[in-house]
Amino acid sequence: MFKKFIFLFIFTSSLITANELSFNEVAQLENGSYKISFNLDKVAYIKSYSENDPNKIILDVHDTVIVKKFNKKFNFPIKEINIVNDENITRLVVDLYEPVFWQKPKQEKIDNLIEVSFDIERKRNLKTNKRDVIVAIDAGHGGKYPGAVGPNNILEKDVTLLIAKELERTLQATEGYKAVMIRDGDNTISLNKRYQDARKYGADIFISIHADGFRLSSVKGASVFIWSEESSSTIARNLSDKKREKIQAEIKNIEPYDFNDDEARYKYPEIYKNKIKQSRNLGVKILDQLKRDPYTHIHKENVEYADFRVLKSVDIPSVLVESGFITNPEDAKRLKGKPGRRMIARSIFLGIHSYFKDYPIKGTFSENYIGHVTYTIQKGDVLSEIAIRFGVTVNEILDLNNIDERSLYIGQKIKIAI
Repeated sequence: MFKKFIFLFIFTSSLITANELSFNEVAQLENGSYKISFNLDKVAYIKSYSENDPNKIILDVHDTVIVKKFNKKFNFPIKEINIVNDENITRLVVDLYEPVFWQKPKQEKIDNLIEVSFDIERKRNLKTNKRDVIVAIDAGHGGKYPGAVGPNNILEKDVTLLIAKELERTLQATEGYKAVMIRDGDNTISLNKRYQDARKYGADIFISIHADGFRLSSVKGASVFIWSEESSSTIARNLSDKKREKIQAEIKNIEPYDFNDDEARYKYPEIYKNKIKQSRNLGVKILDQLKRDPYTHIHKENVEYADFRVLKSVDIPSVLVESGFITNPEDAKRLKGKPGRRMIARSIFLGIHSYFKDYPIKGTFSENYIGHVTYTIQKGDVLSEIAIRFGVTVNEILDLNNIDERSLYIGQKIKIAI
């Protein structure tokens, strides 16, 4: 009881210090788009969305205050910007003359402030405000943390980065998606920074990719996890226990300007409950796709639960994909080769896509899905590999687009029915 009182006292005290919001500027960029920015004292929980007729972009910035109301008119395509307080939420409303393509706000530390910014861009034939779905991809381990080690010195950190880059390539070239890499090289990143960066990038979902090890080399297969204080199996408990000592040390290292997701779970219980529900829905979709992969053995038939700190975000649906156990010779051989890693990346992508078809986000491509995605041909693309990455045949792509394989060129947009 005494410990609970201390926690509540610390939690309540932390909310007394106001997070002040101040408008910065609207700047036109070289590419013709416009950057809208404002400043905060620390990273905040921001809910952003658009409305049509009339056209607006709205940001609800939680637990913040403004010194005074802000209202200013601007030139085309922005009519005006209003900022007002509604209890503990500061609402920023951008009124527009016409629909725009916009990005979710990013939060970046600059000097002693957090700059929050988002871009808007005019596009032809845009009938409603639109934005991309943002997927944060977290390649497990990295830098001084190699993770599990398999036969012939196969390192988990290398396998996870290669899978992450394969997934990134597919997402970036598919219209309607934007991938953000939490780790894009062999660098050391703390557990806290991984999920906090997802917030700073404005991610809609968070995917953490691993390829762990176990003391018994016979243990093999892929699994999908979501967060829970209680582990769902012995393997899940062992995997989370390995990280527990490091987790306890890192909890204490949250910077004063960062968002405290541990405290937010108590402040926003309904938001957190919905996040867990959506995490499970996302996990089920990815696991279903992994089960369809004829080359990947499944370790557990259902989504598992474990205390993995990277999944702790209060509002961002988050899953951890164990692509296999590299301490198992069969899994290690599969993950060492590009075809095996591509199949894991494909399953994750198709699971993500299936999730957004069933649980669409307003104002994105998923809201009115038309049965196919648009893919832009990249340098080095081969149609047979594209077909594998999307789980379709070459002939299906050729027939849908009424093209000949020899006519492909870099930058060409093709339709893929998935």
